[in-house]
Amino acid sequence: MLSNLNQPLRTLPGIGLKREKVLENASIATVGDLLLYVPYRYIDRSTEVGIAHLPLDGEVTAVGEIVSMQTIPGKRRRFVMTVEDQTGSVACTWFGGIQYFKNSYRAGDIVALGGKLTRFGRTLQMVHPEIEVLANEDDDNQRLHTGRIIPLYSTTSKMKADRLTARALRRLLFAALQAIGDQIEDPLNENIRKRCGIMPLRDAIEKIHFPDTTTDIDTARQRLSFDEIFYIQLYLGHAKKLRQRTPGRVLTSSGPLTRQLVANLPFKLTQAQTHAITEIGHDLQRPVAMHRLLQGDVGSGKTLVALHAMLCAADSGAQAALMAPTEILAEQHAHTIRELVAPLGLDIALVTGRMRKAQRAKILDGLGSGKIKLTVGTHALLQNDIAFADLALIVVDEQHRFGVVQRALLREKGNATHLLVMTATPIPRSLSLTLYGDLDVTIIDALPPGRIPVRTGWRPAQDRDRALQFLRSELQQKRQAYIVYPLVSESEKSDLQAATAAFEDLQKGALSNFQLGLLHGRLKRDEKETTMSAFRRGDLDALVTTTVIEVGVDIPNATVMMVEHAERFGLSQLHQLRGRVGRGQHQSYCILIADPQDALSDDAHERLDAMARTTDGFEISEADLCIRGPGHIFGTQQAGFPKFHFADLVRDSALITAARREAETLLSRDPNLTVHTVLRRELDATALHDMQIVEAG
Repeated sequence: MLSNLNQPLRTLPGIGLKREKVLENASIATVGDLLLYVPYRYIDRSTEVGIAHLPLDGEVTAVGEIVSMQTIPGKRRRFVMTVEDQTGSVACTWFGGIQYFKNSYRAGDIVALGGKLTRFGRTLQMVHPEIEVLANEDDDNQRLHTGRIIPLYSTTSKMKADRLTARALRRLLFAALQAIGDQIEDPLNENIRKRCGIMPLRDAIEKIHFPDTTTDIDTARQRLSFDEIFYIQLYLGHAKKLRQRTPGRVLTSSGPLTRQLVANLPFKLTQAQTHAITEIGHDLQRPVAMHRLLQGDVGSGKTLVALHAMLCAADSGAQAALMAPTEILAEQHAHTIRELVAPLGLDIALVTGRMRKAQRAKILDGLGSGKIKLTVGTHALLQNDIAFADLALIVVDEQHRFGVVQRALLREKGNATHLLVMTATPIPRSLSLTLYGDLDVTIIDALPPGRIPVRTGWRPAQDRDRALQFLRSELQQKRQAYIVYPLVSESEKSDLQAATAAFEDLQKGALSNFQLGLLHGRLKRDEKETTMSAFRRGDLDALVTTTVIEVGVDIPNATVMMVEHAERFGLSQLHQLRGRVGRGQHQSYCILIADPQDALSDDAHERLDAMARTTDGFEISEADLCIRGPGHIFGTQQAGFPKFHFADLVRDSALITAARREAETLLSRDPNLTVHTVLRRELDATALHDMQIVEAG
């Protein structure tokens, strides 16, 4: 944001080599970094009236003359200064720094004192107030610590050791603005600022540090937030334009295989699925590589839409691959797709890291010769010896679990390949624009007809027995159930009941009359396959499991999802778990077991109430965004997620829309920012996930 101010800190007054090193350890390496080291909160000391009229217990400023100073001996020596004006007096006490106060102040000085005023008997007092010497009682010149809204800054232990306190930082920042404030270039012209209602950058930086009013803080932060969002939108917009020039294989969108697939379905496609198929088919017919996000709630039919696209490649004589983040999800996709394509005379290869040698050799031969048209796999698809004859389409499921590099590695196995990424996590619009602004987006916003909404309720832990009694009644009707726990084995650091221990307890106790299975991430592949196959066949009544079944598992006869310690899960993760039931003809239920009500945090209460209130994934994700923030939308903190210093994706949704509009307008007129040189330099210098704008070649 201030790339032209990348000069060393020691060029500023008051900063030598030692202090420069201390600041660098706090990630403040340049003058620009210092100016953007914003306060974490503010204290309003603007209330300034006669001493006798100042309110008690709040932050205030008192101005008067020092009439006495004395050191009080005792167990805790203290320095006491008495300051008075025409209305009264106040006693100021400091514990420590006595010699400093003796040397720095004298009777007769006019001082301003900032802090909390209290009463001790008949005496007004301040403990450890901020103090500034004034030329006279009307002197407001360079008041940094009193008589105004005061910024507070985070300080590290090394900064404190160097006496680089919040007070010292205020002085440094004031001196920096005085010295180089005129060098702050504004990359946004006046027209953009007027349209978006934002202040000039120079003013924003000054007011974020030294506001005159609380409104100044809000308007300054709004400008700095806009810049952060605007640079991301510029990058994404430019990247999208470049990708629109990337060659793509022209595929047929309506060949014999896709027509047979739709004709053989025992149900009718939803309007949303038909719309998605049409949009994707349009992309595949163009000689430009598709980069599309397919977003839909759990159970909305994304896999079928993805399969239709994969068959477009097969109809064109090419190959398609679907990459999933876990073996269980890859196996589920392979099972579902295999059943759908069997009537078409096609088979599908499953590639995982644990294939037997002979099986692997056969698959490698089929991929290399082009005989195998459709492939599903895990990260194993990225291995060097996996080679395709003609890979034309890549589908990446639960894409947030893969990095950009991994997707690029898979694309490199083809030539002019199309890319379709999918997520079952509904994403709020503000987050989608920030994460996926470079992709075309297709949303499946309807569930297949006949789906019965899952009834959801949460219960405190003491009601677990009643919940298990209800679960037993469902099993007695030949239904099936999931019981989900967050851990695999007991941990000394956690009081959570583990899946393995719960499995043994349930098998001996509440569910002793039923067949139970245990599933978790540490089981061997063969054990997982055996357990899932048995559950799918109905040989197991209930599956005690961890969150490995969060996505992708499709058992229509499962009608109960019981989640233990539900308060420990994120909203979107709970919604994903709920999506494992409600896939058949019977009413399904999601029972969330949580800590006792009085032990729940406010956030946990909000999450559980939201789950009980709605089954709408987009409403769930909006609530999750508000409660926990954007980095947790997918259940765990995202690596590589944009780390905003100023912007807030909940508060600043209108800014995101405005920033995107301005970025698109600007790029349509000046695609490579040739005219907007300051903006181009700022964008090139801004580290956004190592994103760099690349000239069109």
